[in-house]
Order: sequence, then structure tokens, then C-alpha cells
Amino acid sequence: MRLGSIILFVAFCSFTAYYVYEPIPEEIEERWKLMLTNSFFRSLSHLADISELLGLKDYMGVMYFITLLEKIAPVSDEHVKVTEENFDGVEVVLYQPKHRDSDTDLRRAIIYLHGGGWCLGSSRMSPYDLLARKVVTELDAVVLSVEYRLAPAHHFPIPYEDVYRVVKHFLQKGVLAQYYVHPGRIAVSGDSAGGNLAAAVTQQLRKEPSQQIQLKAQALIYPVLQALDLYTPSYQQNQYMPILPRTLMVRFWSEYFTSDKAFFRAMMANTHNNPESSSLLKFVNWSAFLPETYHRKYNYSAPAVTEGAAAMDGPSRSLADPRASPLLVPDAALRSLPKAYILTCEYDVLRDDGIMYATRLRAAGVEVTHEHYDTGFHGALMFTVWPTDFLIARRMTDNYIKWLKENL
Repeated sequence: MRLGSIILFVAFCSFTAYYVYEPIPEEIEERWKLMLTNSFFRSLSHLADISELLGLKDYMGVMYFITLLEKIAPVSDEHVKVTEENFDGVEVVLYQPKHRDSDTDLRRAIIYLHGGGWCLGSSRMSPYDLLARKVVTELDAVVLSVEYRLAPAHHFPIPYEDVYRVVKHFLQKGVLAQYYVHPGRIAVSGDSAGGNLAAAVTQQLRKEPSQQIQLKAQALIYPVLQALDLYTPSYQQNQYMPILPRTLMVRFWSEYFTSDKAFFRAMMANTHNNPESSSLLKFVNWSAFLPETYHRKYNYSAPAVTEGAAAMDGPSRSLADPRASPLLVPDAALRSLPKAYILTCEYDVLRDDGIMYATRLRAAGVEVTHEHYDTGFHGALMFTVWPTDFLIARRMTDNYIKWLKENL
């Protein structure tokens, strides 16, 4: 009996070690902590696949458990006043300093857009709450965190339109005065899908001749910026990396546009482009916009194009929309954009999106600070809550806030 128990225990430990272990690059700090963290994400993903296969609950419905697990009710503390409000029909969480130096002092403001692949995440998650409080206290700033609606219940362009309405509402003189915000010191920022929304809103605002108050800066944290080529070097190099493997990122893109599984399969094969979107592939040609050091062993091959009327139906029409893929705008549309902070991570499928955007913005004459983390992985900035708190998250947060302090 004792021998049997020992054998079962050893077998269980061996299976656990086999399941937890992943061939993560040696350069990444706290590798075992990342393996353990990712084992939870992988387990939930497997459960989501099974649930969807059995018709119990769709994949994103199960994955939303991650959001629920970290969701809190934001409350005021001794330094920060927190209120939940509604801006033009969209829920927002507003963080303000409790004390003002004088009645005439106006503050900076950061409009923050959470990540989660447009399908997951919330402004009420504890990592975003902690980040907002840190920004408020260190910069004496107002932080506006947007609770935009999510796919797949609300496909593109609804999440984008929610964010755009909030930004337009906030950038009114009367609203800014209500929160003691300086109209010339406002930035929009976001991570991952939030970075996508931040970049898209920044571009579209500049096209509005009637928009008197404009953003001073955009801060994009490992942003996702294009859906045309899902086989860039970073998608290939990092297709099995923790937190955001290629399959999950492609699924996010697919669910953002449609619930049609055929489109997901086409995106997985990188055969989802239509004649209209293929004409814009020149803007995401990584052989032209990525520095040589990132080319490595990979050779550029233009994605396949689906011909015929069916290629222009449904979600395919959204592929060429710059509100979904901000990297697709022509150079002329980039020249008027505000200064940018772009954070990228080496071990991230989205690395090349951020690098290509930094390259194109600089070529258009925009002031760009590109901060690349050689040991970084996707989502790192949000791992600030025990037991999944990482040292790299602290460095990223400090450098991000430092840039805002110096440039806003």
C-alpha cells in the first residue's frame, strides 16, 4: 500500500513537472515563476477548448474567468479619489488626486485603455487599478480608465467606437475644467489591444478638423497594430511563448471581427487577405520596416490573397480599416501625430507590430521613444500582484511613468 502511494505520488509530481515545464529562453528572468503562471493560462485554455467543443460555453466565455479572478471594486483611499461615471453612454473609472496645491493648478491626464484582446480584461482589474493609482500619485495626474464593451458579444467597431466617444467627451473644455485638467497635457495610453485602440483613436482624432483640443502624447505598451500579416518574424519566433501564443492572438483577432470559425482558420493559415487589404500589405512589409537584427533566419513572403466576391464579405471588409489596424494608414496620415512612447518585448508575437510602427512614425517625423525589453514577454507590465509579481513589471512601470513625467 505504501509503495503504491509512493508510486502515485512520484507519478503525480512527474506529470505536474512535465506539464508545468516549458522551453522558455534562458534570458527571461524568473523563468519558473513564468512557467507556473502560464500553466494556469494553458489549463484554462484547454478547458475553454473542451467547453466549446462540447457546446457548453464558448472559448472566450471560459477565458473570461481570468478577468473575473482579478476584478475588484475600485474605492478611494487617502491619496486618490475614485469614482465610476458614464461618459457619453460608456462606463469609465476616474482616478483623481485628493489634494490640490492651489485652485489655479491644472493637472495632466492619461486616458487608459486596458488590454485583453478586445475580448477579455476590465478597467476594474487589480493590476490596472494599481497602475492608475501609481500614475495619479507620482504625476499628480487624472487617470480615466475606460470600460469599453468587449467582443465577441460586441464585434469591431463597437469597442473602438466606445473608446472614441469617451475621448471626444473628455476633450471638451467644460469637462476638462470640471476635473482641473490642462487641455495641453493629455495623453492616451493602453497595453496590447488597448494600445491598438489608443493608436487608432489618436489617428482618427487628428483627422477631425473640428477637434479643437488634441492629445499631446500616445503611450503604446506592446500594442497590436495590424491583422494583415500574422506570420511576421515575431509571430514565428514566439508562436509558443507563454501568456500570448500565436494561436491565442489569432483567435483574439478573429473574435474581434466575427464568430465565424472559418475566418479563424483562414487567419491561422495567414490566407485571410482580400484584394482590398492586399493593396495595403506594403505598410506591414516587415522586410522594409524591421531592422536587420530582427530578420534573423526568416524570409519575407507576402500573405496569400483570397479572390472572389466572398473574400469581401463580412469580417474581411474590416481588415483594411485603419481603426482596426492603425499600421495601415499612409505616411501622410502619420506626420501630424503627437509624440509616441512604444514599448516592445523580445519574446512577444506582437514585437514586430510595435517596432514597425516606431520605424514608420520616425520616418514621418514624429518624435518616438522606443523602449525594447530584451528579456520581456507579453503582458509583463500587468504582473504586479502577488503571487504573479515580476521584477520586470516594476522596471517597465517605472520607465513608463518616467516617460509620462518628462513628456506630458
